[in-house]
Amino acid sequence: MGSFGGMTTDWEAWHAAYDDPGSGLSRRLRIIQGLIGEWLDRTAPNDVRVVSACAGDGRDLLGVLRNRGDSNRVTATLLEYDERNVARARSAAAEFPAIAVRQADAGQGASYAGAIPADLVLMVGVFGNISDDDIRRTIEALPGMCNPGALVIWTRHRGAPDFTPTIREWFAANDFTEESFHAPDDLEIGVGSHRFTGTPPHQNPTQHLFTFTH
Repeated sequence: MGSFGGMTTDWEAWHAAYDDPGSGLSRRLRIIQGLIGEWLDRTAPNDVRVVSACAGDGRDLLGVLRNRGDSNRVTATLLEYDERNVARARSAAAEFPAIAVRQADAGQGASYAGAIPADLVLMVGVFGNISDDDIRRTIEALPGMCNPGALVIWTRHRGAPDFTPTIREWFAANDFTEESFHAPDDLEIGVGSHRFTGTPPHQNPTQHLFTFTH
């Protein structure tokens, strides 16, 4: 996933919850894939660039592209640190020549070199595993990752104290307009999508963004 610090989570085992269609993780995945599909419909037939931070095995994006006839217009870079997930993502992405899986620390701005600015930025599974200060730092850096009008999709649990209202405020303060926020009543998950409406800075972020704490 991301920059490790003192993290001990087995991220390959963590992905096993996707095998249960009723799990919260699977339901979150369906929301995210729905948002990606809607975005692809809106941007068709234009060529688009995607970057995914802490991409895991890549199923957020690859699961959508596999069922579309226009996947060849998508260029993507998936950033993942765990070598087992990298291997799985590369195997899954083999059918898509324009999708690269980069074994890199997504918590470092330099890891995004050549992959940004993008039209879709996926920050899925990031904000629930990093400090509040790192969330803010990452959101402040996102304009440098975005093309004009780019969409950012992010996730964060809503366990007490629910931090998602603050995250949404930080997006607004950095020239993002909220397009949707999904918060199912029976799950402590939040999935947001925000469109960048500002002017991209001249330089892409190169600084430290975040360190995983779990």
